[in-house]
Amino acid sequence: MVQVSGGEVVVVGLFDSLRRRAKGGQRAGTLRKASSEDTRHLEEWVASRHGVEAYVEPRTNVTETTVVLIAHDGEWTRRRIGSLEAAQQFGHRRSIPVYEVARVGYPKRMREYTERKKRGQV
Repeated sequence: MVQVSGGEVVVVGLFDSLRRRAKGGQRAGTLRKASSEDTRHLEEWVASRHGVEAYVEPRTNVTETTVVLIAHDGEWTRRRIGSLEAAQQFGHRRSIPVYEVARVGYPKRMREYTERKKRGQV
């Protein structure tokens, strides 16, 4: 199908409107990989807190592998990371322990922090 717009010829496919793209030009329904922004956020977060530990969450059908960084007081952040191995290297370079959530679960201080935050006490 050809559409003419202001003297310009534009080729329009029959199903083009159904092929939407997510942020960053990715096809809808595809998993976003870890980016340099993710890594930068994690690095800055670790540098600005103490007692940080890393908890790696496995890849799922809707999300790539992620790492949750948890500080001494339970404050936490989550970002994508390339793999378990990438998370282990990240932790090793920063001298922080790395755990697999599927094996050890989340620490109690993280749950307590989340509850305090819900109550507006953080």
